[in-house]
Amino acid sequence: MHWYLEGFRNYFNFSGRARRKEYWIFTLVHSVIFWVIPMFVAYFYQDSEIIVGIFGLFYLIFILGTIIPVISINVRRLHDIGKSGWWYLIILIPIVGGIILLVFACIESEHDNKYGPNPRKYDPSPKGEVLTH
Repeated sequence: MHWYLEGFRNYFNFSGRARRKEYWIFTLVHSVIFWVIPMFVAYFYQDSEIIVGIFGLFYLIFILGTIIPVISINVRRLHDIGKSGWWYLIILIPIVGGIILLVFACIESEHDNKYGPNPRKYDPSPKGEVLTH
Protein backbone atom coordinates (compact mmCIF):
# COMPACT_ATOMS: atom_id res chain seq x y z
CA MET A 1 0.00 0.00 0.00
CA HIS A 2 2.98 2.27 0.61
CA TRP A 3 3.87 2.29 -3.08
CA TYR A 4 0.30 3.08 -4.14
CA LEU A 5 0.17 6.04 -1.79
CA GLU A 6 3.63 7.11 -2.99
CA GLY A 7 2.06 7.63 -6.42
CA PHE A 8 -0.38 10.09 -4.88
CA ARG A 9 2.33 11.87 -2.88
CA ASN A 10 3.95 12.61 -6.25
CA TYR A 11 0.60 13.71 -7.73
CA PHE A 12 1.91 16.49 -9.96
CA ASN A 13 5.54 15.37 -10.01
CA PHE A 14 6.49 14.79 -13.63
CA SER A 15 10.21 15.05 -12.95
CA GLY A 16 12.44 12.47 -11.38
CA ARG A 17 12.20 8.73 -11.67
CA ALA A 18 9.94 5.87 -10.59
CA ARG A 19 11.51 2.45 -10.17
CA ARG A 20 9.80 -0.69 -11.43
CA LYS A 21 8.58 -1.73 -7.98
CA GLU A 22 6.82 1.60 -7.42
CA TYR A 23 5.33 1.53 -10.92
CA TRP A 24 4.07 -2.06 -10.85
CA ILE A 25 2.58 -1.99 -7.36
CA PHE A 26 0.82 1.29 -8.14
CA THR A 27 -0.46 -0.17 -11.42
CA LEU A 28 -1.61 -3.42 -9.79
CA VAL A 29 -3.55 -1.75 -6.98
CA HIS A 30 -5.01 0.84 -9.34
CA SER A 31 -6.09 -1.89 -11.79
CA VAL A 32 -7.83 -3.86 -9.04
CA ILE A 33 -9.73 -0.76 -7.97
CA PHE A 34 -10.43 0.18 -11.59
CA TRP A 35 -11.63 -3.24 -12.82
CA VAL A 36 -12.46 -5.67 -10.00
CA ILE A 37 -14.50 -3.52 -7.64
CA PRO A 38 -16.91 -2.28 -10.37
CA MET A 39 -17.44 -5.87 -11.54
CA PHE A 40 -18.13 -6.90 -7.94
CA VAL A 41 -20.69 -4.13 -7.47
CA ALA A 42 -22.33 -4.80 -10.84
CA TYR A 43 -22.64 -8.51 -10.09
CA PHE A 44 -23.89 -8.40 -6.50
CA TYR A 45 -25.97 -5.22 -6.61
CA GLN A 46 -27.41 -5.38 -10.11
CA ASP A 47 -30.98 -5.16 -8.79
CA SER A 48 -30.33 -2.07 -6.67
CA GLU A 49 -30.26 0.94 -8.98
CA ILE A 50 -29.58 3.34 -6.11
CA ILE A 51 -26.42 1.53 -4.95
CA VAL A 52 -25.15 1.15 -8.52
CA GLY A 53 -25.88 4.83 -9.20
CA ILE A 54 -24.13 6.05 -6.06
CA PHE A 55 -21.18 3.76 -6.76
CA GLY A 56 -21.07 5.03 -10.35
CA LEU A 57 -20.75 8.60 -9.09
CA PHE A 58 -17.89 7.68 -6.72
CA TYR A 59 -16.27 5.66 -9.50
CA LEU A 60 -16.37 8.65 -11.86
CA ILE A 61 -14.78 10.85 -9.17
CA PHE A 62 -12.10 8.17 -8.64
CA ILE A 63 -11.30 8.02 -12.36
CA LEU A 64 -11.09 11.80 -12.70
CA GLY A 65 -9.00 12.06 -9.53
CA THR A 66 -6.46 9.46 -10.63
CA ILE A 67 -5.80 10.51 -14.23
CA ILE A 68 -2.91 12.80 -13.25
CA PRO A 69 -1.16 10.30 -10.89
CA VAL A 70 -1.38 7.55 -13.54
CA ILE A 71 0.17 9.80 -16.18
CA SER A 72 2.74 11.06 -13.67
CA ILE A 73 3.97 7.62 -12.65
CA ASN A 74 4.18 6.56 -16.30
CA VAL A 75 6.26 9.62 -17.16
CA ARG A 76 8.58 9.02 -14.19
CA ARG A 77 8.91 5.35 -15.19
CA LEU A 78 9.92 6.44 -18.70
CA HIS A 79 12.49 8.78 -17.12
CA ASP A 80 13.87 5.82 -15.18
CA ILE A 81 14.82 4.07 -18.42
CA GLY A 82 16.23 7.25 -19.94
CA LYS A 83 13.27 8.16 -22.17
CA SER A 84 11.49 11.49 -22.34
CA GLY A 85 8.02 11.71 -20.82
CA TRP A 86 6.71 12.60 -24.26
CA TRP A 87 7.05 8.90 -25.12
CA TYR A 88 3.85 8.42 -23.12
CA LEU A 89 1.93 9.85 -26.07
CA ILE A 90 2.70 6.61 -27.90
CA ILE A 91 -0.30 5.20 -26.01
CA LEU A 92 -2.46 7.05 -28.55
CA ILE A 93 -1.47 4.47 -31.18
CA PRO A 94 -4.09 1.72 -30.86
CA ILE A 95 -2.81 -1.65 -29.53
CA VAL A 96 0.83 -1.12 -30.55
CA GLY A 97 1.30 1.91 -28.30
CA GLY A 98 0.15 0.03 -25.22
CA ILE A 99 2.43 -2.90 -26.03
CA ILE A 100 5.42 -0.60 -26.46
CA LEU A 101 4.71 1.09 -23.10
CA LEU A 102 4.39 -2.33 -21.47
CA VAL A 103 7.83 -3.28 -22.81
CA PHE A 104 9.27 0.04 -21.59
CA ALA A 105 7.77 -0.56 -18.13
CA CYS A 106 9.57 -3.91 -17.91
CA ILE A 107 13.02 -2.59 -18.80
CA GLU A 108 15.60 -2.47 -15.99
CA SER A 109 16.42 0.96 -14.54
CA GLU A 110 19.39 2.83 -15.91
CA HIS A 111 22.16 4.00 -13.66
CA ASP A 112 22.16 7.72 -12.91
CA ASN A 113 20.86 9.62 -15.92
CA LYS A 114 19.77 13.16 -16.81
CA TYR A 115 16.51 12.68 -14.90
CA GLY A 116 18.23 12.03 -11.60
CA PRO A 117 20.02 9.38 -9.57
CA ASN A 118 18.94 5.75 -9.72
CA PRO A 119 15.98 5.43 -7.29
CA ARG A 120 16.96 1.86 -6.51
CA LYS A 121 19.96 3.06 -4.52
CA TYR A 122 17.64 4.24 -1.78
CA ASP A 123 14.39 2.49 -0.98
CA PRO A 124 11.88 5.05 0.36
CA SER A 125 9.86 2.33 2.05
CA PRO A 126 8.99 2.82 5.71
CA LYS A 127 12.14 0.94 6.75
CA GLY A 128 14.35 3.39 4.81
CA GLU A 129 16.95 0.75 3.99
CA VAL A 130 19.82 1.37 1.63
CA LEU A 131 19.89 -1.23 -1.15
CA THR A 132 23.10 -2.70 -2.47
CA HIS A 133 21.64 -4.81 -5.35
